[in-house]
Amino acid sequence: MRLFSEAERQQIVDRLRDMRNPVKIVYFTQELDCEACPVVRELLEDVVELSDKLTLEIYNFHVDKDKVAQYRVDKTPAIIVEGAKDYGIRFYGLPAGFEFAALLEDILQVSQGRSNLQPEFVSRLADLKSPVHLEVLVTPT
Repeated sequence: MRLFSEAERQQIVDRLRDMRNPVKIVYFTQELDCEACPVVRELLEDVVELSDKLTLEIYNFHVDKDKVAQYRVDKTPAIIVEGAKDYGIRFYGLPAGFEFAALLEDILQVSQGRSNLQPEFVSRLADLKSPVHLEVLVTPT
């Protein structure tokens, strides 16, 4: 069953048309105690179907421990958006609403190997001396 109407599918195709390079979506799921996992998988399968530059790898959080460690995933559902390298982009939970738009934007930026950050901000980030862990938490309310 598809999650998107034909009109929505066309909007996604139009949005992803500007992809330059391949992007791999890495998805971590689990069978038990994850209500959102099947819906997230279906959403990702539907999106990947809309561009020949997208691929999807699916791993079991409890079985594929080497991949869990490689991507430093600590919960499910987890989505990694990876291009020529792993930029550290992670989505946890169901990317719906504004989060879905952010997922599409991240796919596009990873494909293009760039961000929309202002040059002065990029310059300030380059001056950081140690790693920074940044999390953005979103709730529909």
